[in-house]
Amino acid sequence: MTWLNAVIQGILLGGFYALFACGLSLLFGVMGIINLAHGDFAVIAGYVAVVLVPQTHLPMVFGFLVVVPVFALGGYVLQRTLFQSALSRGDPLTILLVTFGLSIITENALLQAFTSNGQSLDIGNLISDSVNPSNVISISDISLAVLIIAVVVLGGLQLMLSRTGIGRTIRAVADDREAAELVGINHRHVFGIAAAIALATVAMAGLASGMITEFAPATGTNNLLFAFEAVVIGGIGSLWGTLVGGIVLGVAQQIGAQINPAYQILAGHVVFLAVLAFRSRGLFAMREAA
Repeated sequence: MTWLNAVIQGILLGGFYALFACGLSLLFGVMGIINLAHGDFAVIAGYVAVVLVPQTHLPMVFGFLVVVPVFALGGYVLQRTLFQSALSRGDPLTILLVTFGLSIITENALLQAFTSNGQSLDIGNLISDSVNPSNVISISDISLAVLIIAVVVLGGLQLMLSRTGIGRTIRAVADDREAAELVGINHRHVFGIAAAIALATVAMAGLASGMITEFAPATGTNNLLFAFEAVVIGGIGSLWGTLVGGIVLGVAQQIGAQINPAYQILAGHVVFLAVLAFRSRGLFAMREAA
């Protein structure tokens, strides 16, 4: 039963990784951007919640009602200014360096403003509530909620991309920007919408992280690494692949921890390297290409 519990905890952890990674996957799939500041944006979301949510007199668990719209607007503005300027140069290395610099600036600014002390989002008794099917298996309510949110968000994004006009426009720009412009599509506006969605999802992940555990200015780097691994394992550009990749990574980490607590992070890295070695395009790359 302890091994079954490890798998269950891995699936729950994978839901968080998938929610964190879906914005990273969307940005790369639409614009070809590897956003190295992605993890820092999640940390910013936590601090925004700490500062703004108490002023609205809302319970912290509803912080997404305040933070997510702010990040969606910020994502659109960031794309139309800094990211678009870097993309216009036509060199993929430029946007990589821009996001790397943005990550460093963000982390140091947060250190100056909030120090290196960890903080968390107070959600009351919800943090300790759980479902216990047996004496060994325990399913945290908040972790289960994050998994459900990840599935809903990824499913909603998949439906939007395949069934709506703006989704088809985003796919058209991602497939052939020049052809889309010939039929009157403003690719800059479309990129802005994609960035708004990506930052909205990473804000959700940042709030989830703050509710489950502590966050600090330096925690964004580790979260970025796990999100990147989830995207690569699932297949770059595949939203459902991102969910599967997150779950595979989470289960690998929890099984590694079950063998030896020191192996938790190592086990996830080993699975990541194995996917790179034997299926470098990810588990769902072929299906997406088809």
